Amino acid sequence: MPNKTRVAYFSMEIALEPGIPTYGGGLGVLAGDTIRSGADLGVPMAAVSLLHRQGYFHQLLDAAGQQTEEPVRWAVDDFVEPLEPRAEVTIEGRTVQLRAWRYQVTGVRGAEVPVYLLDTNLPENAEPDRALTGSLYGGDARYRLSQEVVLGVGGLRMLRALGYERIHRFHLNEGHAALVALALFEEIRVRSDDGQCDPDSILEEIRDHCVFTTHTPVPAGHDIFPAELVEALLGGDRTTLLTEFGQRDTLNLTDLALRSARFVNGVA
Repeated sequence: MPNKTRVAYFSMEIALEPGIPTYGGGLGVLAGDTIRSGADLGVPMAAVSLLHRQGYFHQLLDAAGQQTEEPVRWAVDDFVEPLEPRAEVTIEGRTVQLRAWRYQVTGVRGAEVPVYLLDTNLPENAEPDRALTGSLYGGDARYRLSQEVVLGVGGLRMLRALGYERIHRFHLNEGHAALVALALFEEIRVRSDDGQCDPDSILEEIRDHCVFTTHTPVPAGHDIFPAELVEALLGGDRTTLLTEFGQRDTLNLTDLALRSARFVNGVA
């Protein structure tokens, strides 16, 4: 039940079952195992990811041993349940509508952890925006950052739309989910009496509620975006707000997550 849920787990990919190709490798497998362990232990938690209608990709080897890839489409309605509540985010000045599909993970003693898969493939969205929840790790930097806006900002807003108001911990599984911190900053600022809370106080409050797990020291595993792209997608106000997190010339999502979390761990 939303009002009893205390932990929200955000991950760009989650391995739920083989027929749902919303994961690419170890990051997703670990996320799925974490959620299953939470259900087994009866942890009051919910998880958020993207629907990824085209999944990751299916690998093929030809007679010469060359690898090729093709999208993996799956029968969404066979596995997950659509929900009515809507949320929205702003990307490049456009309002992008979101809906969620629910998958229930059931633990050994019957406890359930809902997984909410966000979907932008709605008729009210512009065609490019409808594709934002299409492919896992597909497209260019613009597509990738747009997906991370949907996951972090849109994910928090969707949880609120679904009635989750008492979450105490936000677990950011890899830097893809770091924009949850930006969304929390905006929430806290709006809640203040005059909208002018001290930024340092807000950051301390965010840190009290965030946990971050990083998965690799390899540079390619950390998303870094130029300031021009960040401003184009997020707008000037949010780009300025990110400077409170130390993000100036670039947006480094791993650095943002590190600055936003009181507890950080790494996967060995």
